[in-house]
Amino acid sequence: MNYFSLNFNSSTVGFLEAVCKGLAPDRGLYFPEKIPVLSKEFIENIPNLSNHELALTAIRTFVGDDIPEERLESIVEETLNFDFPIVPITSSIASLELFHGPTLAFKDVGARFMARCLSYAHEIKEQKKLTILVATSGDTGGAVADGFYKVEGIDVVILYPKGKVSEVQEKQLTTLGENITALEVEGTFDDCQNMVKSAFIDPELTNSVPLTSANSINIARWLAQMFYYFIAYKNRPHPDKDLIISVPSGNFGNLCAGLVAHQMGLPIKHFIASTNINDTVPSYLNSGNYEPKKSVSTLSNAMDVGDPSNFIRIQKLFNNDFYKLKKVVSGYAYSDSQTKRALKEIYGESKYIADPHGAVSYLGLKDYLDTQEGNNVQGIFLETAHPIKFAPTVEATLKLKLELPNQVIKILDKPKLSIPISDYKALKNYLLER
Repeated sequence: MNYFSLNFNSSTVGFLEAVCKGLAPDRGLYFPEKIPVLSKEFIENIPNLSNHELALTAIRTFVGDDIPEERLESIVEETLNFDFPIVPITSSIASLELFHGPTLAFKDVGARFMARCLSYAHEIKEQKKLTILVATSGDTGGAVADGFYKVEGIDVVILYPKGKVSEVQEKQLTTLGENITALEVEGTFDDCQNMVKSAFIDPELTNSVPLTSANSINIARWLAQMFYYFIAYKNRPHPDKDLIISVPSGNFGNLCAGLVAHQMGLPIKHFIASTNINDTVPSYLNSGNYEPKKSVSTLSNAMDVGDPSNFIRIQKLFNNDFYKLKKVVSGYAYSDSQTKRALKEIYGESKYIADPHGAVSYLGLKDYLDTQEGNNVQGIFLETAHPIKFAPTVEATLKLKLELPNQVIKILDKPKLSIPISDYKALKNYLLER
């Protein structure tokens, strides 16, 4: 499989080269030359396949011959080595929990898959040390830090907005040391992301420091998120009903991966793009006008993105046809007060403790289902982070005390290791002087 730039001013590359580069030289996102269609026999046999078999079949064509089958199989098995339970909330709504990995966030899957692909690339190319440059609005940093921790030949530099990630999230990305460095940025996630993008097109920097990205702009991080949707379809509580999936959305890589799975033939009837008040995409789906805006801080901070990078990929999947997109995706946006009310409602329904992102996703699903006639639908919302990551909000809202998972207990007393920076010049100087 070859990949081309969505800015259409760079040469096509293979899978591993696209993973290693992260962003194309013309600053465009890489996109596959074609979306493979899965056989009808495979779709019908999904209930009988393991998670590993589903994921391997889904990703195989996108990787092509760049990674041998046996090694790719091993990568998939190491990536999906934890559970993805579906928990019923009501008779028509369930939660798909994606937070049972090492950093308690859905991004563990993409980070682990990408780390193993890059490790293989480093083995066969024997290139000099590669630097992973990543911006985070919350969970990406911790997942990438864990996924690449002590991986030979790779350094990780994480940019995060000062004061705009939770205490647990900050601990996860600032306490490892070794080959992981955290840069604390005076600004927003969009500022962090713009610095990362600027680094990739700065020839003075890229000629001296081999760089790639571990944000969902990277195809390995992005495409691996397809796996959730195959697992959701396989384990849905009501196989006889149409499946609707609501995705809490920030940079829109997760939803975009689901739409790739849909175009491959996975029978998901409709998707919901659920956001907080950073509602660029829901506003677009309502008006047809795409107007990026400066991000605003909310309780669901991983979705505090005003100009989502992956939305251009979604538009490409639908050949920029607004009306085709609207047939498959609906968008809803919610305030912090609505998010808190949803946390209470979910807990009242089933004693289920959601995190703020899951609560937003639940609201989008619930509002969409209210527009549907009949009851022949199964709704699943993605629960993307463990509620402990947002303990102050969840505990105060639900009037309870959360139990600490082992993944958190072992890092709480570790010292914070971070370097403050304020602008791109500071980032560039740090990378050149290391």
